Amino acid sequence: MKKSLFMAVAMLVSGSVFATTDHYVLRNDSHIHHLKITTIKNEVTVATDVDFEPTAAETGREACTADVSGEAKTVAANEIVLRKHLAGEAAVCELKIHLSPAGAKIDQSEGCANFAAGICHFSSDGKDLVKVQ
Repeated sequence: MKKSLFMAVAMLVSGSVFATTDHYVLRNDSHIHHLKITTIKNEVTVATDVDFEPTAAETGREACTADVSGEAKTVAANEIVLRKHLAGEAAVCELKIHLSPAGAKIDQSEGCANFAAGICHFSSDGKDLVKVQ
C-alpha cells in the first residue's frame, strides 16, 4: 500500500515538472487581448481571447468578445502556430505567435474573421502582449 501511494505521488510530481503556463496581456485603449500558452511535455495548447469596447474613433460600432483555443505547433524556438477550422466553413484561422523574453506578438490570417467579427481581431497590430510575471 505504501509503495503504491509513493508511486502515485511520484508520478503526480514528475508530471507537473514538465508543465508550464504563460499568460500575456495587452490593453490598448478599451481593447483587451489575453493569451495563455500551456506546455505539457511537448504538447502546446494556446487560448486567446479579446474584449473590445468601441474607442472614440470607432463610434457607432458594437462592442465584441471573441476567443479561440486549441493545440498548437512549435515551428521555431520563438514561434507557435495555432490553426483552427470552424465546422461548416472552408476558411481556417491561423494565429502566428512570435515570442520574446518579455512578451508576444500575434498575427492572424484572413480566416480569423469567422471567429472574431466587427471591431474584434486577434492580431496584436505589431504591439507586444506583455508577459505576466
